[in-house]
Amino acid sequence: MSEREHFLADPAATEALGRALAATAPAGAVVFLEGPLGAGKSSLARAWLRALGVQGAIKSPTYTLVERYALPDGGEAAHLDLYRLADAAELDFLGLDELADARLWLVEWPERGALGLPPSDLRISLALAGTGRVARLQATSARGEAWLGKTPG
Repeated sequence: MSEREHFLADPAATEALGRALAATAPAGAVVFLEGPLGAGKSSLARAWLRALGVQGAIKSPTYTLVERYALPDGGEAAHLDLYRLADAAELDFLGLDELADARLWLVEWPERGALGLPPSDLRISLALAGTGRVARLQATSARGEAWLGKTPG
């Protein structure tokens, strides 16, 4: 599967990547956001949700584990942060079945959800690089492959 890297020099570059991905995302896309604490996973998710038209506060789901956002043009997006999950079996209590029709899943710390998550279409690995960040985008499905081909960059 295809892979691409982006250097994100500053918050504006992170926002631009979020906008580009939002503009080209297929319906029902599942995105795994990976990287250490402070790598920019929540910042990218926030920029992405803003680009989809979410207004008001966009809270990090660090404590709630799941935040759902109604999208102005219909449907909803889900932002999950599984960092505090002690066991993948806890996913059963998060009501993920209610998200089956979500237009977008943004999942931070997906490795903590093990096999309880839908398969990803795109994996984004973020890492600190000097004063900026590097985002490595990797298609992980045929739909992700087509999506990555449409994303500028």
